[in-house]
Amino acid sequence: MSVHEHKQNKLFVKCMVLTISDTRTERTDKSGKLMVTLLEEAGHHIEIKEIIQDESTAIKEITSSGLENPNVDIILMNGGTGIAYRDVTIETIQPMFEKEITGFGELFRMLSFQEDIGSSAILSRAIAGVSKNTAIFAIPGSSGAVKLAMERLILPELSHIAHEIKKDIKDKDNNALK
Repeated sequence: MSVHEHKQNKLFVKCMVLTISDTRTERTDKSGKLMVTLLEEAGHHIEIKEIIQDESTAIKEITSSGLENPNVDIILMNGGTGIAYRDVTIETIQPMFEKEITGFGELFRMLSFQEDIGSSAILSRAIAGVSKNTAIFAIPGSSGAVKLAMERLILPELSHIAHEIKKDIKDKDNNALK
């Protein structure tokens, strides 16, 4: 099946949305709300939405719970991806990856450079990967970064990514039944 055929056969994805921040609250979490809105407008379902402190233990615990949850296909994180001392999202989740989706971070930084923030794009450590048949995306916490990542990279490929991750499971299940 071609990439274009995959995009025609849209799979609606079950998502966990996490805002990583020491300061955001439900009232002030514009980026998390934007992420949820864009996902729902695209027809995807939000299974879990939480705000987590920018602490490695908290990030690891909530991410692990999402990876073990059969109702979560994709985990989307915003915040905690910068170079400040307190930004520990990347150091926490990258070791959890079985496979890294390197093109995501590369393209995000390129688009950020071209369309939005110029040379400050080098400060972004946006990353994506796969663990336990679940894709994980971690992007900066600004609304501009969320909008760019979601509209230009994540939403156009979300169904395709979920399909690719889950097809191996379906193939194994079908072969086991034979």
